[in-house]
Amino acid sequence: MNNTMDEFLLIFRRDYKTKEGQLSPDQLQEQMKDWLNWFKTLTAEDRLARPPQRWDGEGVLIDKNKTVTNGPYAEIKESIGGMIMIKAANYEEAAEIAKNAPVIKYGGNVEIRKAF
Repeated sequence: MNNTMDEFLLIFRRDYKTKEGQLSPDQLQEQMKDWLNWFKTLTAEDRLARPPQRWDGEGVLIDKNKTVTNGPYAEIKESIGGMIMIKAANYEEAAEIAKNAPVIKYGGNVEIRKAF
């Protein structure tokens, strides 16, 4: 691992709201195991910059007109399920780490942002 590390925010998104996007109880159990194993790997590799964070499914969105709308993604079915801060040398390395995020296996995606 490179000695010069930056912090990157990984934001996990998936359809957490619609009936079609919900996982079965067995899939939920499998997903939890996948997340725990991935976090153990990141911890063993000294990649976690901060503990994993999970967000509630609610929230509000305030637009440019200062209108408050319930639910952070009222217009789309995809929502943020959580985030972590990792250590990586650059975006390419952060992307390689993010490719193993369990959310990908379950139809979601990961947004990566470099912290300053």
